[in-house]
Amino acid sequence: MLRIAHIVNPFNAPINSDLHSAQKITFASMQHAKTQVDQNIRVDLFSAQFESDAHIVPEYFIPTKHLERSVLNFHSFSKSIRLPLIADILQRLYEASDAEYLIYTNVDIGLYPNFYNQVASFINRGYDSFIINRRRLKSVFHDAQELPKIFQEKGKKHPGFDCFVFHRSLYPKLILDGICIGVPFIEISFSHNLIALSNRFHLFDEEILTFHIGEEIFKKRAPKEFYQYNRKKYHLIERALWPEMQIKKFPYHHPLFFVRWLKWAIHPCFPIRLVLKLEWKQFQNVLFKHNRKN
Repeated sequence: MLRIAHIVNPFNAPINSDLHSAQKITFASMQHAKTQVDQNIRVDLFSAQFESDAHIVPEYFIPTKHLERSVLNFHSFSKSIRLPLIADILQRLYEASDAEYLIYTNVDIGLYPNFYNQVASFINRGYDSFIINRRRLKSVFHDAQELPKIFQEKGKKHPGFDCFVFHRSLYPKLILDGICIGVPFIEISFSHNLIALSNRFHLFDEEILTFHIGEEIFKKRAPKEFYQYNRKKYHLIERALWPEMQIKKFPYHHPLFFVRWLKWAIHPCFPIRLVLKLEWKQFQNVLFKHNRKN
């Protein structure tokens, strides 16, 4: 039996916030998708939360031990926003479950009914990690009772990364020190870890498996100081991952130079600076092998 463990980070969002209703829709969609799994699949739903947010965790989730620290423990900010660390969330999932595959999604990402069955299908193809891009739905849904209507919507494509699936053997290798969720550079940090460290990574950017209420592509940017903090942490992560990074591992790698560069140029998670360095790294490797043969 294939075992899958899926974790989210519930929090007590203000009642006038979009996340207040989005979370409830997410929770209900996860529960519904779990009821649709095939007999040879086991899915467990977990939560990682601060103690003050424990009361909003649905009863059909398995709460992990409360989060004890946040980004505020690592840096001084003028504005106190208690954002969890992705490493802490994943650690709780890894310790609470012995499932072969682990999933992290943002708490505003809902699931279509066939999500877990399709994840199992991808796993059976031999991928040890993959990312599934969401569909963008109109901001007309505000209640979990509307799930039947939501499931009828196909939505629009979205380029961002917010659903990460990986084999548990990859967890001890991940380098995510200090990165907090809810701020840019969480996506690029997590995705580059999976791309660099996996044997077979894949990006699924056409499937209709996850959704987000709201058609915006870019959210309102977090306070600049949090953005800069995560950005600095990402550059340290990139440096640590560099020995494992290869251009051919990256999504959209294509034999035709202009095709892959067009894809990378318009995607926020593939900085031109980085792919230039990786192209040069590959060229040097090819040149070195050629010289050795001669």
